[in-house]
Amino acid sequence: MMIENLTLGIQTAFHLENFMYAFLGVFIGNLVGVLPGIGTLAAISMILPITYGLSPIAALMMLAGLYYGASFGGQPLLFC
Repeated sequence: MMIENLTLGIQTAFHLENFMYAFLGVFIGNLVGVLPGIGTLAAISMILPITYGLSPIAALMMLAGLYYGASFGGQPLLFC
């Protein structure tokens, strides 16, 4: 039962439409994350009206991608 739910979640996440919305969210999040003064909450608030027309799964994946893209967009990569 648990393996079936896990495979269903993976199939849903890697569906082409959902994957593209997640990629779009990360891309926009990186663009917004670089700007000073605009954080993740402001980015999500600006993109929220766009997600009303999407399916719930695609909207959540886009918002999650936006959140992670904006939170890591302005940070420099430090490799030690």
